Amino acid sequence: DLHLEKGSSFAARGVLLPPYDTAATLARLAALIARYMPRVVVALGDSFHDGRGPGRLADTDRATLRGLQRGRDWVWIAGNHDPDPAENIGGRFAATLTLGALTFRHQPAESATGEIAGHLHPVARVSRRGRSVSRRCFAADGDRIVMPAFGAYAGGLNVRDRAFAAVFRTLAFTAHMLGVQRVYAVAGKNCLPD
Repeated sequence: DLHLEKGSSFAARGVLLPPYDTAATLARLAALIARYMPRVVVALGDSFHDGRGPGRLADTDRATLRGLQRGRDWVWIAGNHDPDPAENIGGRFAATLTLGALTFRHQPAESATGEIAGHLHPVARVSRRGRSVSRRCFAADGDRIVMPAFGAYAGGLNVRDRAFAAVFRTLAFTAHMLGVQRVYAVAGKNCLPD
């Protein structure tokens, strides 16, 4: 979930946030694309914070996005914030995407094997040596994975929230917490509720 143009969406409603979230999100995405050189990029929905976001996209950000798409297949999955295809942002649009045994969708399904979903913005909280730390994370159980939000202004939902219980049914999942230099695997049962 990129949630591009979240700052401008809030500003349109009178809540002023610094207008740099889209540029910051695209810069982080550009660094990952340069490092891994993917042939396919799948944006799992809520790529824009609202349906009018693509129209508010600055020319420089639009050019950056076009540059990132060059030479690769770019798929925009429909999200609850941006369910309809947008014009003039490149790529192709789909409700879901199946590649081999994997199915990419925005909202996790009731039960699905090989699913990669977004929407829930997982965050795990752990306590070590009397200190608590929360980090964005991937939540996975071997059959499916819920991806963390990617956008600069995108928040998170604790993996112990009942929304995750509906996805994983038990605490037998792993929260792969994003650290500065590496990813830390933490058993779901060891994650703290809010």
